[in-house]
Amino acid sequence: MTRIDFHILSLHDAEAAMLYACRLTEKAWRAGHQVYLHCDDVRTTEILDRMLWQYREESFIPHSCHPADQNSVLVGCGEHAGEHCDVLVNLALKVPSFFSRFKRLAEIVSQQEDKLGASRERYSFYKNRGYPLKTHTIKG
Repeated sequence: MTRIDFHILSLHDAEAAMLYACRLTEKAWRAGHQVYLHCDDVRTTEILDRMLWQYREESFIPHSCHPADQNSVLVGCGEHAGEHCDVLVNLALKVPSFFSRFKRLAEIVSQQEDKLGASRERYSFYKNRGYPLKTHTIKG
């Protein structure tokens, strides 16, 4: 069963959520995990793609936006998440239809009013289906 972690950020802007997703991805990748970052749309995917290359001057996270590539880190949107089934980082508003094939799912929760409701709905969705949930409060 997929383990689901809600990472609750104290910041209100969308960029903070993407920066946190980069940090989380780097940590998972360095630990040897495959990571799929799921976005709502192509525009957000492109922003996150650029951010992964430069979010920290001293970091390097090799990744791709093409599911056919064999990279350990993929960024995308839509229904095809490549062959990854290890760690899913969800930046989308809705529950990804393919989430249950992953061992772990990280839900990033920012304090943007328009996104909090969607985060609560995702939490309820998983809880009502019996998934183990953990929450982590992230400061700064």
